[in-house]
Amino acid sequence: MNALEGLKVLELGQLIAGPFAGKTLAEFGADVIKVEPAEVGDPLRKWRMLRDGSSVWWEVQSRNKRSVCLDLRSTEGQAAVRALALEADVLIENFKPGTLEGWGLGWERLHALNPKLVMLRISGYGQTGPYRDKPGFGVLGESMGGLRYLSGEPGRVPVRVGISLGDTLSALHGVIGVLMALYHRAAHGGEGQFIDVALYESVFNVMESLLPEYDAFGAVRERAGSALPGIAPTNAYRCNDGHYVLVAGNGDSIFRRLMRVIERPDLEDDPALRHNDGRVAQVEMLDAAIEAWTVQRSRDEVLAALDAAGVPVGRIYTVADIASDPQYLAREMIIEAPTSDGRTLKVPGIVPKLSATPGRIAHPAPRLGEHDDQLQPGAGWPARTH
Repeated sequence: MNALEGLKVLELGQLIAGPFAGKTLAEFGADVIKVEPAEVGDPLRKWRMLRDGSSVWWEVQSRNKRSVCLDLRSTEGQAAVRALALEADVLIENFKPGTLEGWGLGWERLHALNPKLVMLRISGYGQTGPYRDKPGFGVLGESMGGLRYLSGEPGRVPVRVGISLGDTLSALHGVIGVLMALYHRAAHGGEGQFIDVALYESVFNVMESLLPEYDAFGAVRERAGSALPGIAPTNAYRCNDGHYVLVAGNGDSIFRRLMRVIERPDLEDDPALRHNDGRVAQVEMLDAAIEAWTVQRSRDEVLAALDAAGVPVGRIYTVADIASDPQYLAREMIIEAPTSDGRTLKVPGIVPKLSATPGRIAHPAPRLGEHDDQLQPGAGWPARTH
């Protein structure tokens, strides 16, 4: 049995944040019914690179789900959603605040119908506050949350992280909220509740010491390229074959081992470099000393030497590196999965890894409206037939 077997989830969201939350729950056994508009479906079906007219991203984002087509703007579609919500444990949505209320599907209405319902609401700026009505995408959440300002090289334009990180962080915070609300409902006899997740808050929540440093010292953290300000030495260092290696020599004992490998006993024994605060004061000198050593060696030589010394070191992976890496393969993070057209596709494995009730890919992402025939108007939650 899967960890979430028997959990009924109604997914009304589209694109990334809401559907990623639904994907995560579905991977651990939840029965996720994804509502899509007829004919076009979730726009993600046409995002990024297409194979035979369908996005390969869709195969990851919607695996294990069922697809039914409903027009949420119609009275019939709204009635069908209310009938499904009557039996659902969780409803996921990531529309602009007020949208569901305009369709007669807001929290107050659905909670009155099903007091046990847990509702996950993901939006750009949350359900309250002066920005609530503004449309918000992941890139805006990353910017407002403080991440964008820190990304890139000093003095150059702040760059975007190459994925929609704000959406995914919001989805994961949403899943945490759902599981906490379900636990409260089960353990304390409470009713359902709604979880209000904002994209910018999800990003801001992982910004470490950004705010307290500003409050205590007036410090505005700036872009630092490949380094991590205030922690030393940790950076990307050039090798003689054009590659870079990432070295994290910032632990006190690790630093001494690193200095031993690069044959700098003077730095290893220097009392001023014994702890991180002293090393931060001389970080440019330390980075130069390390790169003076790496630049005389190939990437593989550097990796081998530092691995042997127990110094955290790594290469910068491309997706080609990932697809063939023995660690990824050993932990089943590269899976050859069937798709709805009868072909196969390499897709990411499942995270986290539970020892007794691990997640699984039970069936491929659905074709648009594939499960419409299982949905009988007014009949409530349809039984699974697969």
